[in-house]
Amino acid sequence: MCLPVLITGFSPLFNFGRFLHLAIIHEEKSLSLEIIRQAGRDTAFLNFQNNLNQTPLHLAVITDQPEIAETLLKAGCDAEIRDFRGNTPLHIACEQGSLRGVGVLTQYCQKQVHSLLQSSNYNGHTCLHLASIQGYLAIVEQLLSLGADVNAQEPCNGRTALHLAVDLQNQELVSLLLKHGADVNKVNYQGYSPYQLTWGRSNFFIQEQLRQFTTVELQMLPESEDEESCESESEFTEDELLYDDCVIGGRHVSC
Repeated sequence: MCLPVLITGFSPLFNFGRFLHLAIIHEEKSLSLEIIRQAGRDTAFLNFQNNLNQTPLHLAVITDQPEIAETLLKAGCDAEIRDFRGNTPLHIACEQGSLRGVGVLTQYCQKQVHSLLQSSNYNGHTCLHLASIQGYLAIVEQLLSLGADVNAQEPCNGRTALHLAVDLQNQELVSLLLKHGADVNKVNYQGYSPYQLTWGRSNFFIQEQLRQFTTVELQMLPESEDEESCESESEFTEDELLYDDCVIGGRHVSC
């Protein structure tokens, strides 16, 4: 088992907080569980953040260890803490497509679920936006069943999940969102309805699906299309998730 060398000159919380982070990163399950058990309900320790503002719960979700995440939540870890990109652990689970992670986080954070579902990260994406962008239909359905706002708009451009589904030409996602009451007449901040975004795209089934529910005035093409009506798919992707617990103060932690 690879154990960290604790750096002298740092507080005990810093040292042991890093110890738990490293145990989770290296997927030392029994060690992680024992550290959490010994910590009791010391929330300062359980919510210790690294230089990327990630808590042990963030790392448990990133490394897809739902049992560790469950244990942390039962011990009192705060699921609403954001990392340096504004992501809660639930944002990360949705973006990574971890259905088990989403299940654990929503099951053991029932009092916080509404707040978690409504919160946007620093790119303006809710958990529903992230799951929709990645095309994780099972997670989208689970979030909607828990009360996620199907018509939530990105603050930067006003796209809803339905706008995103059209942009990505995801026919199944469009059908799922309509089934859950997505508003086809909701326009983004450029004034485009989801139906108007179908023009010039290849999937005519999506276009017909939306046309029958869209008001006549929102079916007409705008007079000018000087600005792009959507961003490329590559612009949807959140930055790669990283953690920094192998470097402390610019020094690599040896094992």
